[in-house]
Amino acid sequence: MYLTKEEEKLLDSDNETISKSMEILVALGRIYKAERLIPVFSSHISGISYQNIGDAGLEWLEGLNAKVVVKTTVNPAGMDLVRWKEMGIEDEFYEKQMRIVRALEKIGAEISLTCTPYYLYEIKFGMHLAWAESSAIAYANSIVGARTNRESGISAIASAIIGKTPYYGLHIKANRAPNVLVKAGDVNPSALGFEIGNKLKHDQIPIFRFKKKLSNDELKLLGAALAATGNVAIFHVENQTPEWKDFDVPKEKLEVDKVEIEYECEPDLIAIGCPHLSKDELLQILKLLEKEGKKVKRSLWLFTSRGVANKNKGLIEKIESFNAKVFCDTCMVVSPSTEKYECVMVNSGKALTYLPKLRKVKVRFGDLKECVKIAFK
Repeated sequence: MYLTKEEEKLLDSDNETISKSMEILVALGRIYKAERLIPVFSSHISGISYQNIGDAGLEWLEGLNAKVVVKTTVNPAGMDLVRWKEMGIEDEFYEKQMRIVRALEKIGAEISLTCTPYYLYEIKFGMHLAWAESSAIAYANSIVGARTNRESGISAIASAIIGKTPYYGLHIKANRAPNVLVKAGDVNPSALGFEIGNKLKHDQIPIFRFKKKLSNDELKLLGAALAATGNVAIFHVENQTPEWKDFDVPKEKLEVDKVEIEYECEPDLIAIGCPHLSKDELLQILKLLEKEGKKVKRSLWLFTSRGVANKNKGLIEKIESFNAKVFCDTCMVVSPSTEKYECVMVNSGKALTYLPKLRKVKVRFGDLKECVKIAFK
């Protein structure tokens, strides 16, 4: 792999964090036969919940000794940094999680604590990124037309410190072509993503043919579920996503008219916001709550970024007047607080995939209306 003189100097840097970051990027480049490194506009770091990385990950982050050189945001933590006690978080967990946050702050990362960084700053078609959150990767590649591979938390940090990433995979136009056409009926997008992700072969890229136009929030949920069950980093939708016309229609086809998700249990928690809720989704939830006109009976937790919440304080107050809770900085998948419940109802194929694995709880699936309605029963 070709390195410029400046890149060679970084590789031989006396600063161990910088030299190790370059070593990581060069190793990736060699594995995937990249011809060179390219600049990135931004980086997004995953895997920062103490629940997931533990003491070893915490110590590694605290040992970093360099500053990021591009805009760098970070994924949800294991708790709401302000309302952590309301979530039932223990003091020891709080202290360890805050050490992780401070370590990320020290290298210059923005403490966004969200899986939806695209709500906080604009990314544009064709921009090269180094993102490590599966649902955000799918959104950036598919809905925006930006370019990022599926980075690990470590490689995203390396790219943030160096400002570059190897030029391979989805950074190259030809590698973004769909190779399976999915004809979909009137199916819940999140359930569809959950189903199709499980059916796709390794490295398949789907293009969807829907009977109606989907909203960006529906596309977000589709991509998140595809990423969770099928490791999908890009998809296309006819007449919607920016690159759908750029490639030939695949010969291989899948048809889905109905999706049945057979997870049944009696929910003691309804959790919505995986990926984090947009303003439009919060407005939808408020309308559903107002339609019922009374306080919820079951625990209803909603998750959004603090950036979105701070811009919509009045909306959040109205939602919480119905006895729902709107938490920031975290979500049901990465927080140990979810483990206090037996059955969690979700509208997310991503949460449906990860909750039983990571939090060891039973799950039930429903669309947004069903989730809110059952909170009153």
